[in-house]
Amino acid sequence: MVVSQVSGRARSLRARLVITVVLVFVVSCVAIGVATTLSLDRYLSARQDRELAFAVDELVTRRTGQPPGSTLERPGNGAPGPVALPPDAGRPGPGTAWPGRDGSLLGPGQGPGSVAVVAAGDGVVHAERAEPGGGSSTVADADVRVLQAVPADGAPRDVALSLGTYRAAAHAAGAVTYVVAQPDGAGETVDRLVLIETVVLGGAVALAGLAAAVLVRRELRPLEQVAGVAARVGALPLDRGEVQLAARVADPDPRTEVGQVGTALNHMLDNVEGALAARQESETRLRRFVADAGHELRTPLAAIRGYAELSQREPEPVPPGTAHALVRITSQAERMSTLVEDLLLLARLDAGRPLERAEVDLTRLVLDGVGDAHAAGPGHRWLPRLPDEPITVTGDAHRLTQVVTNLLANARTHTPPGTSVTVELDRPSPGRVRLQVTDDGPGIPADVLPRVFERFARGAEGRSRAGADTPSTGLGLAIVAAVVSAHRGSVGVQSVPGRTTFTVELPVS
Repeated sequence: MVVSQVSGRARSLRARLVITVVLVFVVSCVAIGVATTLSLDRYLSARQDRELAFAVDELVTRRTGQPPGSTLERPGNGAPGPVALPPDAGRPGPGTAWPGRDGSLLGPGQGPGSVAVVAAGDGVVHAERAEPGGGSSTVADADVRVLQAVPADGAPRDVALSLGTYRAAAHAAGAVTYVVAQPDGAGETVDRLVLIETVVLGGAVALAGLAAAVLVRRELRPLEQVAGVAARVGALPLDRGEVQLAARVADPDPRTEVGQVGTALNHMLDNVEGALAARQESETRLRRFVADAGHELRTPLAAIRGYAELSQREPEPVPPGTAHALVRITSQAERMSTLVEDLLLLARLDAGRPLERAEVDLTRLVLDGVGDAHAAGPGHRWLPRLPDEPITVTGDAHRLTQVVTNLLANARTHTPPGTSVTVELDRPSPGRVRLQVTDDGPGIPADVLPRVFERFARGAEGRSRAGADTPSTGLGLAIVAAVVSAHRGSVGVQSVPGRTTFTVELPVS
């Protein structure tokens, strides 16, 4: 959860791993730094408090003349407690000088910056500050007032002086209060440590991030190889034709997780390749069967049509029912012959048989196709839109004629009389020729549109029977797609109610 929030838009596994490693490293370093800082602060504060207690103890002893063991009571924490002296102890006698005016208040163990204050109940105060080069100096009145306000309970506490942050402790001996303050060296040391840790942590995080990126990239290379193999296989046309899955993960290590994925992917590709080979073999047998069956059906179909025509030419009259039956036999035989020829054509195209290559005048083919369509469907409006100059391509004239004929027959068959069919021919770009057949009929349903070029595909009932007495075989558009593909062109369709456009693009050569 934390990684997902920190990573933000980092979507790759590599980025998430690097962020996770760096985040764990940062948390560990911060935890170590906090523990170290707290431990050092506690240790230095305890040591400074002991030194401060000793300084107060030493000051009281020197000023009262009493040894610490007989006059000072120490609390459980080791700090000097209140001094148990008579009420007038430490005060000067009549005619004598105030103790400390002729001698220093600071003992030999006080470091530079230490401050000592002795205050009497009648307001007499003496204060000194130790200088770095030795000797002492006066203390500002504001600082003296702050130190006088320190409770005389012997407990060390922080005070803010004009000189900085100090640790101070005060003890009362009768009417006299003794105060010692030392610079907060523990706080300065801890602050310096925090600064050093911050700088070091920043550099360590940068180095850790760089090292993690390099190591993670190296460790994920096998996974990138697996992804590359999967991408190459995914780009192959697996839906048709003979497919060779040559891509494999090279030398996967089964001892690692990525190696196990690579091994599993290789096994999967082997199974897929075997299945595709079996599919291709089945398709090949089916196409061979269709071709053989088509050739075998030609002869009996020709015989049926011939005998039906001979029967119709008999001089003797035949019953009306028999005459009608002969007409229907002839019609269905012709329809079946057309279906067989279409199947044979698709079988030849699937087998990759070469087409004829010659210069073909597409303009003439479109004009002839529109003329034939007008004769077959006089109820439609046929609108050719052709360029002034002839457009020619290199290809099979007979098959390209079949493309134009099938597209026009599709528009005539699947639209009602009165529909306008526009046929356009132009050059969308150098080296390309475009043929478009557009009608304003009812359109193709959205669920049928993706498979209109499949074999035996059927449109909606209203469109499929809109302009024909007999249903189509469902092979016309499939033949269009196969012929255009054999010419290395493309075919597509766009349809909405009121406008359907079939587009064929062919290379010039």
